[in-house]
Amino acid sequence: MMNRFYVAMLALLLAVFSLSASANDFPLGAGDALKISVFGNPDLSLDTKVSEAGNITFPLIGDVTVGGLSTAEAEKKISGLLTTGGFLRKAEVNIMVTELQSQLISVLGQVLRPGRYPINGKRTVTDMLAVAGGVGPEGGDTATVIRTREGKTNKQVINLVEMIQSSDMNSNLDLLNGDIVYVERAPKFYIYGEVQHPGGYRLERNMTVTQALSIGGGLTPRGTERGLRIKRRDTSGTVNMIDVKNGMELQPDDVVYVKESMF
Repeated sequence: MMNRFYVAMLALLLAVFSLSASANDFPLGAGDALKISVFGNPDLSLDTKVSEAGNITFPLIGDVTVGGLSTAEAEKKISGLLTTGGFLRKAEVNIMVTELQSQLISVLGQVLRPGRYPINGKRTVTDMLAVAGGVGPEGGDTATVIRTREGKTNKQVINLVEMIQSSDMNSNLDLLNGDIVYVERAPKFYIYGEVQHPGGYRLERNMTVTQALSIGGGLTPRGTERGLRIKRRDTSGTVNMIDVKNGMELQPDDVVYVKESMF
């Protein structure tokens, strides 16, 4: 059931992704690839990249510092240098960003394609999850978002499932250059003893011991539901044995032990 939900969530994430802003809204930086043209002067056309120092080398005028400028500001600067230098009477300069490498967001953890992704405008958490292929099969319900604003770094945990199911996108945070999205691994429970398929399994929300037995394939012919025990680690790290009660819900890393029937 949850696999179908995650497929649906991925489809929704891909639908949410849209180009809402232009690279022109952000300052140019090192590694950005530019295509520059001057109207009526094809010999001045240039494909180049912004250097680590924030410069490009342009025909006739040499090194030009464009780092930190918007494309409109860089166009105006190059135009001014061409006209004040006496090279052109009028210079209509156009700059197109063909590859944006100075504005990057990291999407890490349990996504299909973790990595650093360039952005050409403001993006949200769901936008970047879509770019990274969506939540992977081992991904949990939550994503940790680390953002730096005005020199201060803060962390916020978003419950992706609740956000999508409720359609409340207030927690769908806006992201900028340098932000990080980390998708947590889904919690697990473990079951062993007299079950058909002992092992570790994904722990869904509100999962009961009865559901855990079903996921483990049910009891073996020798198994019994009487005397079920759970090994659970408390906040101090101590492992306790807990008697199972009807409808009892599992917690992350619980270990369910199924005894052998004495009869």
